[in-house]
Amino acid sequence: MPPTPHTPLHALHAAGQSIWLDYIDRTLVLSGELARRIGDDALTGMTSNPTIFEKALGQGTAYDVQLAELSGDRTPWAIFEAVETDDVRAACDVFGGTYDRSQGIDGFVSIEVSPGAAHDTEGTVQEAHRLWRAVDRPNVMIKVPGTPAGCAALRRLIADGINVNVTLLFSCAAHANVIEAYLAGLEDRAAAGRALSRVASVASFFVSRVDSEIDKRLDAIGTPEALALRGKAAVANAKLAYALFVERFSGARWDALAARGAQVQRPLWASTGTKNPAYSDVKYVEALVGPNTVNTLPPATLDAFRDHGTVARTVDADVAAARAEIAAIEALGISLDGVTDKLLVEGLESFQKSFDGLLAGIEKKMSRIA
Repeated sequence: MPPTPHTPLHALHAAGQSIWLDYIDRTLVLSGELARRIGDDALTGMTSNPTIFEKALGQGTAYDVQLAELSGDRTPWAIFEAVETDDVRAACDVFGGTYDRSQGIDGFVSIEVSPGAAHDTEGTVQEAHRLWRAVDRPNVMIKVPGTPAGCAALRRLIADGINVNVTLLFSCAAHANVIEAYLAGLEDRAAAGRALSRVASVASFFVSRVDSEIDKRLDAIGTPEALALRGKAAVANAKLAYALFVERFSGARWDALAARGAQVQRPLWASTGTKNPAYSDVKYVEALVGPNTVNTLPPATLDAFRDHGTVARTVDADVAAARAEIAAIEALGISLDGVTDKLLVEGLESFQKSFDGLLAGIEKKMSRIA
């Protein structure tokens, strides 16, 4: 277990929330800094995505030796996958002790299927299996987008015993579909007589981007009633997602799976860096503290919370007020479903753009090295 709480990050961990770093690069993993932060910052996991790897590969020279070794007939895609899986495998090894001590509940490192597979169930399943074999660590999590095709893939992957981080969730309706797919996957696995206890999943619910989009629409309306609702939607939406989690992971259906050792699919709060400088830089951490949750923090947000974050159980406080705030926003003519649909499309496009930029950057760097 992490040491006795002595920073707000340790207090956050003690409140039942796992702290995952939303960042990865080779220097961090291999220098010993990541291992140090497991104790100093109560870190219990790490996430990656194409945007993070685009920055890591594009800056500095930490990857140049391996890129030179991989030159030849390999495509930029194959080169990236070799580099990515090496980093994720090394990070999994650093978190191996956390994974063992938590009995397979924590200590995960996420690696993402390509954005191009977002609407392709079979392609997602095949790529997830390939990444699972390539990393070859029990504490790797394969990131799959929360699209309808992603949900179908999730069910199959859970039945196969592969850990899954379902990403780009913005709406409670999408979250409900993800929970259903996870439960069905566990039931499929149980029906096949396979063990459930070491199959883990998180549902990555994106937070701050909801405020960014809805605040623009409230500003355009401009009435005092509209302006008073700025900065309310994202936290309210996430609280309703947590209430859904509590509801679905209870009752006879869940109890039957839990009796066989199944883990809940924890909500993971993603996009928790504050984008509006008018808001607190720890707004999306302090407002969503509670048990059986994960918060994946960008480095700057983690540093800010260590410095001045406060911890109290907030994730299930004032849920009625959260429902009222969402209702008030929709009464102004802003469709939450319309917003979350837009954000999903934009999120997929953003990851695809980063992925394309990443491959182009590798090709350019390979040319320089050659």
